[in-house]
Amino acid sequence: MLNNPSRTIKRVVILANKQKSEAEPLANEIHQYLMERKIPHDLFFTSDVDNFPEIPADTELAICLGGDGTVLSCARLLHSYGIPMLAVNLGTFGFITEISKTEWKEAFEQFEQGKSGISRRLMIRVTVNRGKDRVFQSHGLNEMALSASGISKMVTLDLFINQTNAGHFRSDGIIVSTPTGSTGYCLAAGGPILDADLDALIVNPVCPFTLSNRPLVIAGEDVVRVVVLPGQKTMLTLTVDGQVSFPLEEGDVVTTEKARSKALLVLSTHRNYYEVVRDRLNWSGGMHA
Repeated sequence: MLNNPSRTIKRVVILANKQKSEAEPLANEIHQYLMERKIPHDLFFTSDVDNFPEIPADTELAICLGGDGTVLSCARLLHSYGIPMLAVNLGTFGFITEISKTEWKEAFEQFEQGKSGISRRLMIRVTVNRGKDRVFQSHGLNEMALSASGISKMVTLDLFINQTNAGHFRSDGIIVSTPTGSTGYCLAAGGPILDADLDALIVNPVCPFTLSNRPLVIAGEDVVRVVVLPGQKTMLTLTVDGQVSFPLEEGDVVTTEKARSKALLVLSTHRNYYEVVRDRLNWSGGMHA
């Protein structure tokens, strides 16, 4: 058990995914609890946190109600504020959301008492340059993925890590993933699982034409550049966390690097990252392993 000093929480924001049927009654339950405790708070119901109003400057904790997708959206909203997220799982899978809906009150009070830790998760900043112009920028907690958006799936890309040309790729696309995102799209594309608190990135080609092209784990300080080469037979799309998309053109340069700020996740005292991975992937050693 941690022995951190107790915290006086001045203000809380509740971010609830309205598409989840359980979100509204649970948000109201938390609202009543905070009212009784006389803790100032704001409550937002929405499925698009990118359209939220400005977060009050004295907010010290965000309670996020939804699934992993909700946490990804909240991370983009909150990372620059340095506000920890207490993520309550109302989804079906939940690699990121370790806290169940019956544990929110206990988790809140343990955070308040300094008995729970905070996981500082690496985030990425993704930028698209078109000639001399920056035409897109976003942040992500899971990954950036570059893929075909037309009927023909094969794309041709040049990959640079820092100043080194790391290869010419013909593939269905490429993923640059954080450790948090290693259990998402990157895993489905054959990538490795990383400890969520590592300072590293995964560069993972999707269905490469050359089988020797394998996932590569690089240092978190490394900068990845992907150049969209001329002569493509399909349109290409960049997506960040599967939620933010941007159409690419030939000649575009997509730069992925570690963001200056991190996503802060309140840890569960009932289960750790490896227990979540074990349970979600059903590592039983039996017929379903």
